[in-house]
Amino acid sequence: MRYLLSAMLLLISFGSHAQKKTEAPKEAPKENYALQSGTLSGLRIRNVGPAIASGRIADLAVNPQNHSEYYVAAASGGVWKTTNAGTTFTPIFDGQGSYSIGCITLDPSNPNVVWVGTGENNNQRAV
Repeated sequence: MRYLLSAMLLLISFGSHAQKKTEAPKEAPKENYALQSGTLSGLRIRNVGPAIASGRIADLAVNPQNHSEYYVAAASGGVWKTTNAGTTFTPIFDGQGSYSIGCITLDPSNPNVVWVGTGENNNQRAV
């Protein structure tokens, strides 16, 4: 009898609990994530380079007597020279028989002599 009474009380308590309404959880306040002018005002647009494999820089040589003059070897784009610290570049290897460039350096005793190693040393299926 004692077990029967316990079982009935247990069933009654479960039944009343199941019928009890529960409150829906409250939504968190929504924040406004829209871009505002102040969010980006400290940034300026700049070129970060090519996004494809064929625009990679293979090597760089800086004139030790004039740091505004340097040469850039593009893995699949020849050799480029700047005399104004990279503001503008001039191609200087377009007339040569090789297209792919692997390395570049200046002669240590004469920075007017540029040595170019043709053939890309890190092939990326672009040349």
